[in-house]
Amino acid sequence: MLAGSLSATVFIEEFRLSVEGPATVRPGESFVIQVRAFGRLEQEGREARKGRVDPSNWKIRAVEDGGGWFSKPFRFQGSDKENILREEQTGWKSALGGMAGQFTNKDSVLYTAPKNRGNYTIEVSGLSDGKSITGQLQLKVAADAKERFVPVAKPFGPEKPDTDRYRKLAERYAPYVAQETWFDPRADYICRFDFDGDWDGLNNWDNLEKGSPQGYVYYTAVETSTHWFLHYSFFHARDYSDNCIAGTCHENDNEGIIVTVRKDDTEYGRIEIMETLAHNNVYTYTNRRDLRAKLYNIDGPLELVDETHPVVFLEAGGHGALGGGDKKSWFDSKRLAWRQNTGVTYKYKGVAEVPVGGGMDSDIGYELLPIFDHWWTKHQQGEAWKERTFADYMEYRPFGNRPRPENPRIASAFAGVKYSANKARPFWGWFDMKGRTKKVLAPGQWALDPAYSVFQSLTFPRNEQWSMDYTYNPYLGFQ
Repeated sequence: MLAGSLSATVFIEEFRLSVEGPATVRPGESFVIQVRAFGRLEQEGREARKGRVDPSNWKIRAVEDGGGWFSKPFRFQGSDKENILREEQTGWKSALGGMAGQFTNKDSVLYTAPKNRGNYTIEVSGLSDGKSITGQLQLKVAADAKERFVPVAKPFGPEKPDTDRYRKLAERYAPYVAQETWFDPRADYICRFDFDGDWDGLNNWDNLEKGSPQGYVYYTAVETSTHWFLHYSFFHARDYSDNCIAGTCHENDNEGIIVTVRKDDTEYGRIEIMETLAHNNVYTYTNRRDLRAKLYNIDGPLELVDETHPVVFLEAGGHGALGGGDKKSWFDSKRLAWRQNTGVTYKYKGVAEVPVGGGMDSDIGYELLPIFDHWWTKHQQGEAWKERTFADYMEYRPFGNRPRPENPRIASAFAGVKYSANKARPFWGWFDMKGRTKKVLAPGQWALDPAYSVFQSLTFPRNEQWSMDYTYNPYLGFQ
């Protein structure tokens, strides 16, 4: 037994499921279900106590087939003043005991209703003292239920024709995006930086419900004589958690991928490698069996839809990007279906569509926006750009005697102050911990100089044709 701890056992005798307001919901929309457990806590040297207990291990399901879906659990976000019985601690642990509970008691899920109207039974179950304990909630899916999803007040119209020379290439390899959703699905929907109608990064958190949740993905391309490198960025207004402590939440979020396309005798070449960024760590996916790990491991196969569109999984809350077939992905990239939890899938349609309102929409269309026009040209204006869009300027200092932009002073972050300051980064501010620690890739170099960074990331066959000289990379002065 650890010092400061007394053996305790929780016995669950009853589950109660509750929702805010009436248990009715429109088809495809969502609401929070809280799972409360009641029973007794028995602890060595103490009298047994009865009351509300931490449910810990429990499962939730719809009794009827096709009765809806459930997000991963989270700590209830509403007002909950009901005490939960906890193990009494002694010594130094007693000061921490009460505090720990509020961070570990994940007792809620976001339920997303099916498209079919009708009455459904939600059941929660768990084992206690070898017995199965269950609780149920009856709910109704009806077209006349109160609308829970705030509609788009002022959607963006069609974009002006994109004159980017690499637009067709970007469309061909535009990713199929599997976006996991959690208790704040609007914050999980991919959107544009100016979703709220302005370029002020300091109001994006607060304007989440006011702006448009239409689907957008940012892109750019650079080129050498042997390859095209395509960047795709996924922007979110909030990086959130059910416990916003120690930098776990921040205003704005921008993670992404780099796709390596080898030129051949066809118009668009062939896709060979996808690297993704998740919380300052790079993950690599390829179907080439002759490539070996170098700076980074090879984390799995490159899963494709219709032979050219890589499948990308974006986690809920923090939005780290992984390959669709990654072991940490909740998405089945073979069946194009969710293995667990809830999520929205996006595909490139050239139209910025809106998820219906819950957490289980399929093939929502997104539009591509050029990074060069939307972000870089504004960034290059320096002080002449008056909006509070960029922050944390740094000098770009690449390793390997590689090229720099004419003005190497670049903004390493988007401006944002909620919970943590300036945590989201445009692609030229991205960095990975391993490359920086090993002094192989400087901050910004992984994405600004992919002809160099990809070659440092993997070991290629000796006779591989690989040029590191850009024929086009406007971010480093090659146009």
